[in-house]
Amino acid sequence: MGTQEEKPFLNSIAIHEKQRGGDPLEDIITRYTSDRPPLILKHEYLRSDYVPTALPHRTEHIKAVGNVLATVLRPVKPSNLFIYGKTGTGKTAVCRYVFNRLSDAVSEKGFDIRFVYINCRLAGTEYRVLSELCAAAGVSVPFTGVSKGELFRRFQTAANRLNSSFVVCLDEVDALVKAFGDDLLYELTRANIGLGWVSLVGISNDLLFKEQLDPRVLSSLSEEEVVFQPYTATELADILRERARAALRPGAVGEDVIRLCAALAAAEHGDARRAIDLLRVSAEVAEREGAEKVEEQHVRRAQSLIEKGRVKEVISSLPLHSRLVLLAVYTVSRKGSETTSGTLYNTYREYCVSLGLDPLTDRRVSTLVSELDMLGIVACDLISYGRHGRTRRIKPTIPFDEVAEILGKDEALSQFLDGLS
Repeated sequence: MGTQEEKPFLNSIAIHEKQRGGDPLEDIITRYTSDRPPLILKHEYLRSDYVPTALPHRTEHIKAVGNVLATVLRPVKPSNLFIYGKTGTGKTAVCRYVFNRLSDAVSEKGFDIRFVYINCRLAGTEYRVLSELCAAAGVSVPFTGVSKGELFRRFQTAANRLNSSFVVCLDEVDALVKAFGDDLLYELTRANIGLGWVSLVGISNDLLFKEQLDPRVLSSLSEEEVVFQPYTATELADILRERARAALRPGAVGEDVIRLCAALAAAEHGDARRAIDLLRVSAEVAEREGAEKVEEQHVRRAQSLIEKGRVKEVISSLPLHSRLVLLAVYTVSRKGSETTSGTLYNTYREYCVSLGLDPLTDRRVSTLVSELDMLGIVACDLISYGRHGRTRRIKPTIPFDEVAEILGKDEALSQFLDGLS
């Protein structure tokens, strides 16, 4: 938006361009202001964070989560619950769906039970998690400047005064524990809020998450578990049909496009979030081009756009040691050697020594490799040598040029990339 002084000048540019027959925005403005219905009628239905009124192929999971939490209707504190599964398997959608239904039910009964959803990766810190809990209890806290102990005390005091109980979902809880430890989980399981209580629902992409917890925390949680399996291509197609019916203009997408989006997402661990994003971006690409409907070519272009954005976001946000491990994978691979756990660790150690860092242990590096595998940045195969033991073979999955462009922006790592191109 220009200032009042700038607007006449900007308008004169538009008029001049139009007179020359070269207004770059004329076609776009005409297309988006025409009376013809757009391809995408309701964008919100194609967002991965939208919780639909029905969740295809997750009925049993809804029942499993609901059975654990339904004691709130008596009202009795439910068991703590952990939900596991890879990205895009419906964990968050099912949890929020159950929360919404049970929240309505307890309100009808007049119980003060508050359902709180917190994404730990987005919150980022224990302070922000506690701030959101305080907000759920009606307490406003400053953005910074209060100790975690004081925040927790304020939450307990407010909950006690209100005589409220809380069911708290900590989504991507593994991200919080890896960064800050499990003290907050322990404190929440032991929270003293008078006649009320706190029940936890943890959601994690890491099936080995519990191995990181202190035995005291495990004992306090005494949790139940629900495991989500990846969607099949057929199940993803059903999900996409529902979303397309709700979000797109009738006839805007054919069965061939639905099946293609589903197949591409199924090939990557059955990720419904990716399938929905692929359909949305495909429709956006088609709409920008003024196409009458979404075609396969739009899906292919959308796939390229999503992949580049995802790779850049994921790699850029990796911690330093994860980036060093990733660089070591590509280094060994570029030299033509087989990337096993041993060769990877030796290269990683060399980089740490060069940077003056203390290398992590073999076991910790193995965990980082598993995380990279889960993110789809590398692929791991377990190789058995019979009585001589086993090792992992690690392969890069993303073109080296793309990874080098991202890692090269880090001055500490750029020095190691010179000899690899």
